[in-house]
Order: sequence, then C-alpha cells, then structure tokens
Amino acid sequence: MKLLIQGGRVIDPASKTDRVADVVIAAGRIVGIGRAPADFTPDRVVDARGWVVAPGLVDLAVRLREPGHEHEGMLESEMAAAVAGGVTSLACPPDTDPVLDEPGLVEMLKFRAEKLHQARVFPIGALTRGLQGESLTEMAELTEAGCVAFGQADVPLLNTQVLQRALLYAATFGYTVWLRPNDYHLGQGVAASGALATRLGLSGVPVAAETIALHTIFELVRNTGCRVHLCRISSAAGVALVRQAKAEGLPITCDVSVNSLHLCDTDIGYFDSRARLTPPLRQSTDREALRAALADGTIDALVSDHTPVDEDAKMLPFASAEPGATGVELLLSLALKWGETQGADGLSRALAVLSCEPARVLGAALGTLQASIGKLSVGGVADLCLFDPRAAWTVTPEALRSQGKHTPFAGYELPGRVRCTVVGGQVAYQGD
Repeated sequence: MKLLIQGGRVIDPASKTDRVADVVIAAGRIVGIGRAPADFTPDRVVDARGWVVAPGLVDLAVRLREPGHEHEGMLESEMAAAVAGGVTSLACPPDTDPVLDEPGLVEMLKFRAEKLHQARVFPIGALTRGLQGESLTEMAELTEAGCVAFGQADVPLLNTQVLQRALLYAATFGYTVWLRPNDYHLGQGVAASGALATRLGLSGVPVAAETIALHTIFELVRNTGCRVHLCRISSAAGVALVRQAKAEGLPITCDVSVNSLHLCDTDIGYFDSRARLTPPLRQSTDREALRAALADGTIDALVSDHTPVDEDAKMLPFASAEPGATGVELLLSLALKWGETQGADGLSRALAVLSCEPARVLGAALGTLQASIGKLSVGGVADLCLFDPRAAWTVTPEALRSQGKHTPFAGYELPGRVRCTVVGGQVAYQGD
C-alpha cells in the first residue's frame, strides 16, 4: 500500500525532528518525509492536521497471556489493545504456560502473532528451564527461534551460582539478560513496607528487597561483563544505585512501570485490589525519584507492565488477589501526562522513553530492524503512531480492548488519543 500521511506534526526524538511535514510510505517503508517522490500516487491519504506523527511505540513489558492463560487474555485481544495504544513493537516475558524455554514454543508464538498483522512481537526467552532456576536453557537455539533476550520474569532465581553461570554464558555470546531486582526472602509481601501497610495489616516488601538484589546483580555484572536490563525499578534507593552503576560504566539499562511513575502506596485506598501490583507501589518520595530519573536518563524506558487479570482472580481480598493491571492502551496517555510536568522538552522526552530509548535497550537483537524501530527515517520501516495531543479521554475499563479490564487508573482523565497506528506500512488501527 502507498500511504500519504498529510500535514501532521512529525516528532522523532531520535533525530530531534519536530516540524509539520507529510510522511510518505510505500512497500512498508518510509520513502519521504516532507516531500514525496515525483512518481508517487497514494492509495490512501490520512489527514493528520492537528495530530502528532510519532514513531510507533515500543513497550518492553506486555504479557499476551498465551499460551496457558487464555482465560485472562487472548493473543487477538491483547494485540488489538497494543495497536489501539499506538504500540507497534512489544516484548513479552517468558512466564507463559508452558514457559518459553523451547524453540518450538517461541516459533509458534511468533507465527501466530505475525498472522494477526498487528504489532511486532519480540519474545523474551526463559533464562532457566521452566523458570525453575536450576539448569540453563539452550539460549543459542532460542535466539535462532526469535528470542531477543533472556530472563526470569517475576520468578526469583535463588541460586546465585546458577545466575553467575547464566550471565557468563550470555556474555560469551552477546545476549542480554533481563532481571527484576527482588530478593526472594524479603520480597514476599503484598504491599510496600511503611506506615500504610502497617495500618492496613498487609505484609510488607522493604526497599532492601530491591537494593540487595541490585548489589548482587551489579557485582555479577562486574565479574562477567554481561549486559543486563533491570525491569521495573521501584524505589529512590534503587534509582541511586542504578545511577552509580551507570556512572561506573557497567553495561546496564533499566525501565519503570507507568504504575510506579504515577501512583504510590496511598492509592491502595481501602484494599483496592486494582492497585495490587508487582512491584508494589511505594511511597510518594520514591515516585518522585522515579519521575526525575526518567527525565534525566537514569531510567531508560517507560513500560506498561501490561498484565491482564480475570475477574475471579482480581475480586478477592487484597492480599489474595492476583497482582497485575491492564496498561498497554494507557501507556501513551500516561507518558504524555508525565511529560506535561517536564517543561518545554516534555513531549519529546515522553515520546523518547516510548520509542528510541526502548529500541536501544533491545539493540542488536532487533537484527535488520535495529536501524529503524523506534524512529522515523527515510528508508526505515513504516511503524508510526498518530495521536491527537489535545483530545482528553476518560479511562473506562469496559471500553478497553484488552480482555483484562482491571486498572488502577479507572476514571482518570488522560491527555492524548491515538487516532491511527501504522505497522509495516499497513493501517493496523484506525480510531474514531
């Protein structure tokens, strides 16, 4: 299809572009920005006047719930939710059922996703077989099948020797390991340790659960040289350690969830299970540190941590409810809401942590797509998110395309509405 996106405000943080221009697309590629080739005749014209034309969003944490958890989310519903949120590329954790520890499972997931012709799916392979923390997976075979990194999702790896061996192996072959820093023995609570958890009688997760795990990871990175991505940093103390490690030159990146960026422990209210999340919501001082770290680049990417949960698992007493929330459709708007507080460069930075920065985290694992995912460039793949920055909307769970309807942002009025999502030159979503 030949597509002409006309009159939009083109913002590409990677190239620091911000101007009104046409974007010209043919054969799945961008063939012009500002001027169409002389022989170009579009099959379709999209009037983008008043809209922002941005790179397709890259979300590093989207649980598609297949295979094994179809009662909480089907591939079709969660992929539809992704493109409705402007997400054109997503990474999915390995904690499916069965776990993504065999090449055949990875190939099946990618095949099914590709047949839907929606967002691009980049699976994270299991670091250990069955996520049991005992023996390593065949990382080379999983990489050939399509895995872009390896991790344990939220399942702890208790044996430090196994983790060291995994990092050594990954470093040898240039693989990246994704780890959520959480000490197993300290991290078994359901809310962040503090006055609120004590008052509500909820078991607490101290900040030390994160910082002890970070110290262990950093020491192993120093010894192995492995590139590590830290998933869902949640505390001010954790941010300080990441900042020190980056200053030291350790090969690490990290992300933060939109939940931790906007909410804190008081949002639990009176045992609201929609705020039962992993990692748990911490104090407002932690939230402010996370917001500042995302602005200054200490935190590289913002993620939705999209985890659909069904009604039966969520509508339980707080401590018994399954953690998780639907978020991929809210990602852009919550980023824009944060960007509004960041001054003149807020919009560009908000788009950067959703596009070129998470693409940089994926890095060479993107293969031939590395040069164009998360950015707008002539000759690059045509993955775009078109949104109206002036359109406000209210989060209505029933209207979300995700099969999971539980979100702590229900009822919030948010800025920015996705109007059109283009993946590989094809319109994957057309809004109202």
